Amino acid sequence: MGSSFTFPLSLRARDQLSSGKQVLVPETSVASKTAFSETGPWTQHRLQLLGQVWQGSLRLCASPSWYPDAPLPSFQTSLLRIPPAMWQLECSSLTLIQIFQSTPTEEVPFWADVVLGFRKMTEAELKKFPQHVFGQAFTTLKCECPAYLPWLEKRIKGSGGWTVTRRIEDLWELHPSFDVVVNCSGLGSRELAGDSKIFPVRGQVLQVQAPWVEHFIRDGSGLTYIYPGTSHVTLGGTRQKGDWNLFPDAENSREILSRCCALEPSLHGACNIREKVGLRPYRPGVRLQTELLVRDGQRLPVVHHYGHGSGGISVHWGTALEAARLVSECVHALRTPTPKSQL
Repeated sequence: MGSSFTFPLSLRARDQLSSGKQVLVPETSVASKTAFSETGPWTQHRLQLLGQVWQGSLRLCASPSWYPDAPLPSFQTSLLRIPPAMWQLECSSLTLIQIFQSTPTEEVPFWADVVLGFRKMTEAELKKFPQHVFGQAFTTLKCECPAYLPWLEKRIKGSGGWTVTRRIEDLWELHPSFDVVVNCSGLGSRELAGDSKIFPVRGQVLQVQAPWVEHFIRDGSGLTYIYPGTSHVTLGGTRQKGDWNLFPDAENSREILSRCCALEPSLHGACNIREKVGLRPYRPGVRLQTELLVRDGQRLPVVHHYGHGSGGISVHWGTALEAARLVSECVHALRTPTPKSQL
């Protein structure tokens, strides 16, 4: 949802189609989508983008350009792009500790210059985690998506866009009402786009009250993490491929709490434990490309923009800008007369 709601704003940011109408067509409301739409730190998602010949999603996420040779921006520059109002509820910066049970091949990751104050943890710091031999510490961002997504929707409506709540079975149902369709349907693209490559990765987390926890703690595998937020601390998690179950699993919850307490024993005192479940839309590569649907001589350009997995919020602004560029190309093509064949 982050990428889809950012897309109309990216059109405005690029000064594209400012006189055109921008409509979002979610089947359900934004509020109903945010039960599990809470991201951890903005750091390290390295995604293969279908249609691109390079990797490195942070470049796409934060750079003012979408070209492969664009330099990675500084963390401070990235902060300047976040409107001050957004810092009130939607976004915050905290220190993250990432620990490993074995020394990683990449001790200094590709995103080290993007975050603030990246460093290797000292032996004294690692003594708190006796099962781990290597660690990294840095400052990064955490986005509070239950507040961020409604904030994005408000900005869309404020810029002249609007939402329509309806269910569609075929993208062609949007023709001829719309000139270009941007498909951000995530797992729904299995049916809407006939994409058998996209599949769910089930995630279950716990939300607890533990206000004394002030730092992110994340195991290097990414499976166990502790993310403090404005109203609760999120404990994770699971990564269950192909599992469509949206109901909490008691055994999963016990395992999550046990793993997180091993990293932060004070969590034994956490209270008001709530279980949350969501499905991450994974595929071998993010689909960010144009497809031209043709029926009875009529054309409907579709920009596919989905499959971000667990990295959607980390890369959403950059992929939305790329989607906006593709839409601009589609509009230009629609305005260009089709040459008549000559024999």
